[in-house]
Amino acid sequence: METSLHRELKQLYAGQAESGAQVEIRHGNYRIDAVVGDELVEIQHGSLAAIRDKVRVLLNEHRVRVVKPLLASKLLVKRDRRGGPVVDRRLSPKRCTLLGLFDELVYFTKVFPHPRLTLEVVLVDVEEWRRPGHGRRRRYRPGDYLVEDQKLIAVREVHCFRTADDLRALVPRELPSPFHTGQLAEAVGVARWMAQRMAYCFRETGAARQVGKQANAWLYEFIERPTRMRRKRAG
Repeated sequence: METSLHRELKQLYAGQAESGAQVEIRHGNYRIDAVVGDELVEIQHGSLAAIRDKVRVLLNEHRVRVVKPLLASKLLVKRDRRGGPVVDRRLSPKRCTLLGLFDELVYFTKVFPHPRLTLEVVLVDVEEWRRPGHGRRRRYRPGDYLVEDQKLIAVREVHCFRTADDLRALVPRELPSPFHTGQLAEAVGVARWMAQRMAYCFRETGAARQVGKQANAWLYEFIERPTRMRRKRAG
């Protein structure tokens, strides 16, 4: 079932475009969330792995923008039953930052980067509406709940990624070269396991390469691409 968050983001992207933007369009074997000019827009709150093959096919002939919302904050709104009154509101302690992109990108490196693809990360504040429930369990347990809906409160930030260098820009320049994932974790303030995912994404997208080992740790270095020199005008 489509959430309010998905529907609101879809309308937001279509509404920001010139007249003629369309939503929920059938294109061959696929349904597209929005068509804005000559660009196909896919809103993907779930795993990027779920649309990997779809996007790969669409990129053969079209420009595609994949919009990935990350929940910067979540207000939990609890009902006592389906359709019942609200009995509790509280802010979830869980937060997602821009680096949460790498949790999903590990499943998308066979598609990104691509010259016709834009990966747009949207940090959002949402309300998550819940009610008691037990899913497939036969007996209800305290603390069990079902998510009824997620609603958009605000868009905090929007970040566009088109190239491997755009990913590289998320890491401080003072990181040693070569580096291991322990140093990467310290530089960006994440756990080692997250730094390992980041290093994997850097390697698979062509932003970095493995250059050896230090004890049991792999060493990486970022691939520096030559900058184009400006041609001077004859004076």
